Amino acid sequence: MPLWMVYHPVGAFTTEDKIAFARKVTELYAILPKFYVNVIFHEIPRNSFYIGGEPVDNFIRLSIEHIARTLPDDRKAWWLERTNEAIAPFVKDRGFDWEFHIPSRSHDLWSVQGYRPPAADSEDEKRWARENKPSPRTHD
Repeated sequence: MPLWMVYHPVGAFTTEDKIAFARKVTELYAILPKFYVNVIFHEIPRNSFYIGGEPVDNFIRLSIEHIARTLPDDRKAWWLERTNEAIAPFVKDRGFDWEFHIPSRSHDLWSVQGYRPPAADSEDEKRWARENKPSPRTHD
């Protein structure tokens, strides 16, 4: 499950911007069921974000957790490039400074609606992706 936490100045994004941003993020994970992808926007009030002890009001920080999948080393640079391309219209192209990090997490302690998600690339996961909703039918 990707979880994107977007920390941004108050008013940086309209509701329409947030919808477009979240959809763009979801597109990055086309191989996953859409309901796996979570994006949360956090408005940071003026003079509440500091870098190096100094207030910044033009900065966006993204904390991105990956649980459903881990990237092999030879794909990490490719993923960083794709992430930067996806966020550019909402961050770089609007003149914001930004930073993101992506720690990979184990999915051993992960559940959706109380069910353990199916194994990566399994037929059950493919069905979940097609249906785009979690289902307990094959998960006891």
